[in-house]
Amino acid sequence: MGAKACSCWGTSPAFLHRHRQIEGLEDAREIASRLISDRSGRAASRIMRPDDANVAGNVHGGTILKMIEEAGAIISTRHCNSQDGERCVAALARVERTDFLSPMCIGEVAHVSAEITYTSKHSVEVQVHVMSENILTGNKKLTNKATLWYVPLSLKNVDKVLEVPPVVYSRQEQEEEGRKRYEAQKLERMETKGRNGDIVQPVLNPEPNTVSYSQSSLIHLVGPSDCTLHGFVHGGVTMKLMDEVAGIVAARHCKTNIVTASVDAINFHDKIRKGCVITISGRMTFTSNKSMEIEVLVDADPVVDNSQKRYRAASAFFTYVSLNQEGKSLPVPQLLPETEDEKKRFEEGKGRYLQMKAKRQGQVEPQP
Repeated sequence: MGAKACSCWGTSPAFLHRHRQIEGLEDAREIASRLISDRSGRAASRIMRPDDANVAGNVHGGTILKMIEEAGAIISTRHCNSQDGERCVAALARVERTDFLSPMCIGEVAHVSAEITYTSKHSVEVQVHVMSENILTGNKKLTNKATLWYVPLSLKNVDKVLEVPPVVYSRQEQEEEGRKRYEAQKLERMETKGRNGDIVQPVLNPEPNTVSYSQSSLIHLVGPSDCTLHGFVHGGVTMKLMDEVAGIVAARHCKTNIVTASVDAINFHDKIRKGCVITISGRMTFTSNKSMEIEVLVDADPVVDNSQKRYRAASAFFTYVSLNQEGKSLPVPQLLPETEDEKKRFEEGKGRYLQMKAKRQGQVEPQP
């Protein structure tokens, strides 16, 4: 993620020297565990390292998504265990559309804050904001806003969803607005799950600019470090892998530096157990003049459990843009759909693109 290479830090010797000094004081990966919080909010800070970014110095969108999910999981789990009763861990069910509003670069500090904004009987809505800070100049900017939905799963029985303690709203309108958001996301989740029978198949000797030419897959064995106390994969781990595959598809299509522009709603249809082999597949569905939409599907294969068949675990649409060396957007090669299914997905992607474009234009206030 990020729209241009960072000119103030990059990977210069001076920066690397300073970076090693920081590591000598405290490993940047441990900063995420130094959290200041109460029941209504949580904040975390972490410096962005070279292994968090692409070759141009832009922080990967998947890195940001993983930090967002970690903050949401902590605050929702804490809230769901705030009363006496059966202990639980909050599991990610859905991430609403999130836009990458501003670039983040190596050496900048990411500040992630989370707040619970609505609770239903069995789910928690969390809103997360990400700010980036240039610690040399003190400049800060908003990079991401995201809304996530969690459900509390019992520690004794992972298939048991517990009730969520209610939150107190300062205004009645807040609860009513939250209920509308809850009903809308619930309906969309059901619709998305119903159209998830598709599988990405490899094609020999595909032509450039076709769907088959750039489609990509990644196979990953789920280990203990990927999982929660339940032995199920963290939502943030899954999202990071999904963004990685989407980035490969985008890079293969346009052969330039690419960055995450936005992520449409990510739906988690089923839990992924430790020991599963997951296949993350990505394919291009639509291109506009300067953006690419990539569908990413996650399938889980419980290889150690013969009683369960391969299943669809998650799905989402990622949008990427192509950049030159100066961080300016470049035209995207137009996708050439070949099959009827590819043409249908192209038209559906075009509809989503036009809908979002109209929504953004509607949010822009007219000039006097």
